[in-house]
Amino acid sequence: MKPTKSLALTKPDDWHVHLRSGEMLPKVLSDTATSFNRAIVMPNLSPPIRTTSDAVLYRREIEAALEKNSDFTPLMTCYLTDETDPDDLISGFTADVFSAAKLYPAGATTNSDSGVTNVLLLDSVFSAMSDAGMPLLIHGEVVDHKIDIFDREHKFIELILEPLRSRHPNLKIVFEHITTKNAVDYVRSGQPDKLAATITPHHLSVNRSDLFAGGIRPHLYCLPIPKREQHRIALVEAACSGNKRFFLGTDSAPHLIEEKESSCGCAGVYNSPNALQTYIAIFEKNDALDELNSFASLNGPEFYNLKPNTEEIEFVKRSSPVSIDDLVVGSSRVKTFEPPFPLFWTAK
Repeated sequence: MKPTKSLALTKPDDWHVHLRSGEMLPKVLSDTATSFNRAIVMPNLSPPIRTTSDAVLYRREIEAALEKNSDFTPLMTCYLTDETDPDDLISGFTADVFSAAKLYPAGATTNSDSGVTNVLLLDSVFSAMSDAGMPLLIHGEVVDHKIDIFDREHKFIELILEPLRSRHPNLKIVFEHITTKNAVDYVRSGQPDKLAATITPHHLSVNRSDLFAGGIRPHLYCLPIPKREQHRIALVEAACSGNKRFFLGTDSAPHLIEEKESSCGCAGVYNSPNALQTYIAIFEKNDALDELNSFASLNGPEFYNLKPNTEEIEFVKRSSPVSIDDLVVGSSRVKTFEPPFPLFWTAK
């Protein structure tokens, strides 16, 4: 591909984002709504979004926090628990309140303590979702302290995901924020209309060694945790391949700086301000800019049975790196993700 100084994309959607609530919400929402037309909003608030009525109230809070004349659309998700009511869930889906349901194994990540303790308890829920065509979004890690943290994703495939798909072959599943070659290979082996995966800009950019480069780097700590370089390379190859099973999901997850830089720092990377620029840099480096529009703007809507956006967003390449600013929230701030390479692209 010839070098380019401008790039036009169909306006992307973010198929996995954390917007929080309260004082944090309008701050982080602005960054997401500027770059993306729609976003799948994670439900792991405190307390979580467990019912249709919870989602209606949260959507109203998001819409009230949007800037005037914004055309951003939040796509709501249900936080599954051992007691999820399938009738309420499917009612929320058919009423266009829920776009998907989220499975957090209990204790797997931030605000997941109320999550599912045993997926077998939800087989009636998964059957109802299969019949309705409702997507299941999965944080794919086993919760077992006997299993090394770097092995929890591929063990999840073996112990939970494959048996789940065998029991519910018609269930649409998004294996979210994948981090391993094992997950890439597994998703490639499935039906493209039933199994897909999101890939984050930070998992495409860093490996586990980057977490300890010159000391502990708390602002790179996230779950699932970054893996070996061979896995990062597999993620890049999958994202840049043009395979419609893979699409954009930032998993942008803001935490105040004091919550990250503490004796037990929170898991999460805030990347909404420069997520698209990071993706562009990675695709450019791998001579795959021709595949970026599919990954960022087409594959996700197709899996969710939605039409792509009609608006375009244009980027230009600068001669000097783009500065990366932190997000000010009250008297504190949220650290914005800095990939281990300069960013030269900016929205026009």
